[in-house]
Amino acid sequence: MQAKRLDAIDRKILAVLQEEGRISAHDLAARVGLTPSPCLRRVRQLEEAGVIRGYAALVDQKRVGLPVSVFVSVKLERQREEELERFAAAIARWPEVLECYLMTGQRDFLLRVVVPDLEAFEAFLKAKLTRLDGVGSIESSLALGQTKYTNVLPLPPVAR
Repeated sequence: MQAKRLDAIDRKILAVLQEEGRISAHDLAARVGLTPSPCLRRVRQLEEAGVIRGYAALVDQKRVGLPVSVFVSVKLERQREEELERFAAAIARWPEVLECYLMTGQRDFLLRVVVPDLEAFEAFLKAKLTRLDGVGSIESSLALGQTKYTNVLPLPPVAR
């Protein structure tokens, strides 16, 4: 899918919405230098083009009882398309897995798993991950702390 060409106004809209997803349409329009009607039209176009995929509340994982993040590297026995797709489909069903990336290099997938404690992670491994057909090896690393987190993309400048 080809990326939508974003002009300077689109980039301003995206920058504001990434920082303040609950901003009113009136305030958004004022911040980007438009009247509300054309601003909302642009937001709708960005949504329809899939540039804006949705809106969500950012929840503090520690404050909801999920303080443990584990990064899990998985190597499959074979890297055929069917096996890669089967693994990705299984992972998509597990709420503990917040992120999953198909990787190059020594491992096939990198997961970020969020759980309340090490016992829950052990249960996740035993009941889910190790039971998947085709998993060759698993390596886990516990995150001791988070030094940076953002969901704000560094939008490139408008090409001239």
